[in-house]
Amino acid sequence: MVSQVGRIFSCRVEIKRALSRPEYAYNEERNQYCADLILEKLEREDWKEEEKVLGVADLDLYTPGLNFVFGEASLNGKVALIGLSRLRQGFYGLPDEENLFYERAAKEAVHELGHAFGLNHCKNKRCVMYFSNSLFDTDRKRKEFCKDCRKRIFRRFPE
Repeated sequence: MVSQVGRIFSCRVEIKRALSRPEYAYNEERNQYCADLILEKLEREDWKEEEKVLGVADLDLYTPGLNFVFGEASLNGKVALIGLSRLRQGFYGLPDEENLFYERAAKEAVHELGHAFGLNHCKNKRCVMYFSNSLFDTDRKRKEFCKDCRKRIFRRFPE
């Protein structure tokens, strides 16, 4: 996933220190973690050197109003977050497929970082910025931006 994200954004990607399990975000009734609270905590961390930060949590995430989310980010924000639990086949009682899991994680990472870099959801079902309401949506879309989203995001990165 790290190399794919670096390739798509044409940048160096570093893995930083792990943060403690976000018990403050756990909702016992839902047996899930609130992505909004985790994002707020990530935003308060000291990220002086980093342009963007992607939190990768092996958790089942939700945001108020939705049953679950694969990830979340603030538009034009510093931080983004993805949850890995629902990207695994095993979450649904199916045999795990490692390659499929990594592909899904990379797509969700690029998607959420796309939001952090200012992109909204795209109507193109093959574009990585298409909203994934299910794994079907994630599996259908590509890891890359469509032509229109690519133009929008790469205007921010002069060659």
